This record gives sequence, structure tokens and C-alpha cells, in this order.
Amino acid sequence: MSFLYPSFLWALAVLSIPVIIHLFNFKRTTRVYFSNTRFLKKVKESTTAKRKLKHYLILLSRLLFLFFLVITFCQPIIPAQEEAVNHRNVVFYLDNSQSMSIRGGDKQNVLDAGIDFIQQIVDAFPADARYRLVTNDFAPFSNSLKSKQETLELLTQLRLSPISRSMEEVLDRIRQSHDDRNPEIFYISDFQKSTTGLVNNDVLKDTTVRLHLVPMVQEASSNVSVDSVYLDNPFAAGGEKNVLRIRLRNNGTESEDQLQVKLTINSIQAGTASISIAAGGVGETSFDLTTGLSGLNKAEISFNDFPVLFDNQFFVALNFTDKIRVIEIKNTAASTPIEKVFGNTNVFTYRGFTEDNFNYSLLKEADLVVVNGLQDIGAALGAALREYLNNNNTLFIAPGAAVDVASYQAFLQIGSLGMASKREMAELDRPEFSNPFFENVFEERSASLVMPKAIPLLDWGVDRSAILKFKNETAFMSRFDQGGSIYLLAAPLETAFTDFYNNAIFVPVMYRVAASGRKATNKLYYTLAENFINLRMDSVNADTQVRLINEEEIIPDQRIVGDRLFMDIPKFTMKAGFYNVVAGSDTVNVIAFNLEKAESMLDQYNVTDIKTALGTGDNITIFDSAKAGAFSNEIKERYLGTPLWKYALILALLFLAVEILLIRFLK
Repeated sequence: MSFLYPSFLWALAVLSIPVIIHLFNFKRTTRVYFSNTRFLKKVKESTTAKRKLKHYLILLSRLLFLFFLVITFCQPIIPAQEEAVNHRNVVFYLDNSQSMSIRGGDKQNVLDAGIDFIQQIVDAFPADARYRLVTNDFAPFSNSLKSKQETLELLTQLRLSPISRSMEEVLDRIRQSHDDRNPEIFYISDFQKSTTGLVNNDVLKDTTVRLHLVPMVQEASSNVSVDSVYLDNPFAAGGEKNVLRIRLRNNGTESEDQLQVKLTINSIQAGTASISIAAGGVGETSFDLTTGLSGLNKAEISFNDFPVLFDNQFFVALNFTDKIRVIEIKNTAASTPIEKVFGNTNVFTYRGFTEDNFNYSLLKEADLVVVNGLQDIGAALGAALREYLNNNNTLFIAPGAAVDVASYQAFLQIGSLGMASKREMAELDRPEFSNPFFENVFEERSASLVMPKAIPLLDWGVDRSAILKFKNETAFMSRFDQGGSIYLLAAPLETAFTDFYNNAIFVPVMYRVAASGRKATNKLYYTLAENFINLRMDSVNADTQVRLINEEEIIPDQRIVGDRLFMDIPKFTMKAGFYNVVAGSDTVNVIAFNLEKAESMLDQYNVTDIKTALGTGDNITIFDSAKAGAFSNEIKERYLGTPLWKYALILALLFLAVEILLIRFLK
């Protein structure tokens, strides 16, 4: 124990005053005369002894009263466990991720509790201390030291951030600052297992750096979040039937029963579903997209999951604006069935070339290449097409009427390929609707479907996985995986050989072939944890400036390479929701951003986990933040010491009361 004002101890001299008074009172005697003192002698002796005891007790109580009164003014204190900041800078890291919006033990959200804790720490340190405040945004204000008043003002402006940070990132950020010599670091976070990533960073090994961890304890909460969203056919063209599938994860310890999930498309409710999910489990629900969606569409998935609300919305961009690029290599300049079927300019970009007038460099721009009616596939063309296939692309081949089977065999590398032995018109068998190729192609699966007829020129034997086949089980149209996908027809697309191109089945089959060749372009959604995205932009040139527009306009760093737009994501200025991609005055795309799904996993490291991971070095301490009062007391004990003047004052008053009671009641 020590005294804040030890010089006041000279006042203990006042203890001599009651001693002197009592000594003089003891010497005074009173003579009493009695006629017979024989019986009074013993009484007198007894009474005098009691009076002396009373005087001594009163003297003791007065001395103790004056002693503790003097000690009160000296302000006794138990010294602080740690010396308050002395020629050090103080660094605060305050985790302001979305999970900090959850309530803590004192019923306020843990972000507000963290702000209160920083205010208490600032009040405990000397007035000339300098502070640096770091949040998940790594905002510019965190690059410089602030005064006490400036720090308190910054705290009033803090908001939840969509960004999550690992401990490695935060400590590296602090270490990079050249302003912080031997810093005092207060790390205030909820220490989520999914985002914190406890590491024994180099900062922790530096014994000149004192790291104080403040785990923010949340109330135990159940939480359901969207795990993933996908389309049954991610390459469907606009207007096609599709299914949007949603996977939900229950991150809590209790099952979720009959959770109502709502889908809204372009601010119009498109459907609702009810789903039950076991604790720690995953459930799936789906919505049919049967309205013929086309163009740019904003879909929002929402549900009411209390008390964790920050992840109850999920944003999905359903865009059907990218055209499928088709190139046809043919044996004639005349119009072909391929040109007609892909003539819908709202869905396809078609270009046709004769074999002797084709630039092979155009292949890299195609989603689907159709080789139609060629008698043979030359070495140069074959090499170019093989390189195209090796890049996971799609090729459709219909042979010519006078097909050179040897050249086809050399290119296709199908061992069983040869000329058909039986060349007569035969009807195709009804499709196997269970084949994934035909999924969502036919609204009605009628047994009376009129099938086309064909005379086969090529034969590669029985193919049980053939897309279309004759009734004798020989293949008419098959798919081969050779780096990319090859779709091969057994007959030319000519009237003398088949009426396939005039049959009702031709258009959906060719649309599905084209859709399967469509390269993955824009994703349904992105997360704000991504550093950059790339979009397919067919109609934007390199000089066009692209903007992202939500409630405000953002111009990110960008570059255009070919038909791809690469944009750096300024995540610190963005939030979850939809952003229109605007080039010039045209909205060319819509993209959806969501929070990182790891933020929805609320499991926290406990104090034991933290100690085990980070070690027990003298430069690492952990504060108890379960209650604001406990934290405040611990701050005072560590940096201000424990004041005892109140206890001294209580004792002084107690002995004053004892004196009064002795005088009043002790006879």
C-alpha cells in the first residue's frame, strides 16, 4: 500500500491532543464525605476501575477516529499492477464487424460496449497520452495519432462495417505504423472462430509491445444464414425455365422449425417457402423461375431470424443480358439451318464463315463453334479446333454429304467411328427425359411426340448415353468429352438426309447445346471480402469509364482486357446490396454484393482458447469484459491502483460512532 499524499501524515500529530486531555482528566480527583465509609470502600474501588476502562476505550476510539481521518486525506492506494502509459502510444483495435451488433450480457450490443470500454481506458491514462484507433475499415484516421478529445470524437462516428479482419491482418497493420514505439495495444473483439484466426504473430514476440485482449462476450444466439444460392442451369439463356436453389445453414444449437423464406424479384414477391433446419445442419429450398425472366433482375432472399438480424437478407443478380456467341464454319455461303436457329439477336451473336474464308483467331471469341457440312477436316483447321477444345470449349459437328471419314476419324479420335453400313431413312426414338441434357427443356413429356427421321452416314456404335438415337439403339447425336465438349451428328443437316432441322425438337436441342457452351460470366453474387471482380462487357471499349451506382456513385480502379472488365473492389466504401454497372449513360449490368458468410458463424474463442493459442507471455494480458462494472474496476486496478480512502473514511466514522455509544451507554 502507498499514499497519494504522504506529506499529510504530519497531521498524525493531532493524536497527541486526546491523549493529553485524557491524562489531565485522570489526575483530577473528587473528595466525598460520608458518615460511615465501611460499606462504601469496595463500591468506590469498583466504580473507579470501571470509569478507568471507559476512559481508555473512549481514548482508543478517538485516537482511531483521528488516525483514519488523517489516513483518508493521505489517500491510501494499493499500487497499480501495471504502470500507466509512460512515453508510450496507445493503439486501440475495435472490431466493428457485423457480428458486433449482437447483444452482450448487459443487453447492449457489444460494439457499444467496446466503445464504452475505450472511453474508460482513455479516462484512466494521463492527459498527454496519444492514441491511434484502428477499425476493420482501416480508415485513413487510423494512420495518425490522436489526442484524447479527437479519439472520443472518432468513437461517436463509428458504425458497423461489412469487412471482417483476422488477427494477422490487424497486427500487421499495427506493426506497419512507424509512429508506434513500444505501443500499448488494446485488442477489442468478439474473437469469432470463423474470422479471427488466432496466430502467434511477430508482434506478440516483441516484449516491448504490451497486448491487452478484451474478448466481448455475446449472448448465446441461434442464427440462420444463407450458405449458397445457385441456378439449376447456370448457363440458361433469358426466358428459359429455371430453378433457383437456396441452401440455408443453421449456425445455432437449437433446431429451426418452419422458417419462412421469401423471394422478391424486382421488388415483387415471387414466392415463399417454409423450411426446417436441424441445429448445426443445412437445409435447401427452391423457387421456380417460370416467368420468362430476361434482362437485368434484382432478386432478394429474406427471412425473419431473431435476434441476429444482420444476415437476414441475401442479394442475387439474375442477369440474362450476355449473348451466346456462335461461329459457324460451313461449306457454302448460303443460309443454313444453323444460321436460322441462332438468328435471335436478343440471345445470340451469330457469325458464319466458309472454310476458305475463316480467321482461326476468331475461335477464342466463340462460346460455340459449329462445323457444318464439311467433307473433311484439314490439318490446319483440325489443329485450331483442337486448341479451341482444349480450353474447355464446345464444338458441334454435322458431317458433309460426301464425308471423308478418315479425316473425321483423325480429328475426332473416336476409335469406333466409321461409315454407317445401313443407309436408309429411319425414325429417331423418343428422348430419354431423365438425361440431364433435357432437364427443363420440355414442359410436357408426351409419349406422342413426333420425332424426326434421318439417314445415318456416320456410325460409332451403340452409345447408351447418346442424346438422340435411332430405335435400333444406334446413336444419332452424342456428346464426347475431349478437353471440351464435342456434339456429333450422324447425318448431314440437309433435306436428303434428315428433317431434324425442321422438327420441333431441333430448336430446344440446339439452344441447349449453345447454352452448354456458354462460358461462366458474371456470378449471381459476390462478397465484400473479394478484392476484385471481372465482368464480360461486349459493348464497352477501353476508353469508357464504368461506374458502380447504389445510393452513391463509386468509380473503382478498372481496366478492360478484350471483352473482360476488371475492377478493384473499394470494399471500405461499399455495403451489401445491388449496384448498377453504368457505362456512359447505359446500365450494362447489375451486380449483387453480400456479407462474407463466415461472419454469420458466431462461435467464439473462450479465454482458455486464446491463452493456449497466443501463449502466456508477460506482455499479453486478457481483460474480463463480461460486465461493464467488472471491466471498469479491472482498468482502475491495473492502471490507477485500488483506492482505499473510502474504507479509511468508513473506519473513521465507525470509531466516531463507537465513541458516541461508549459515552452514551457505558455507565
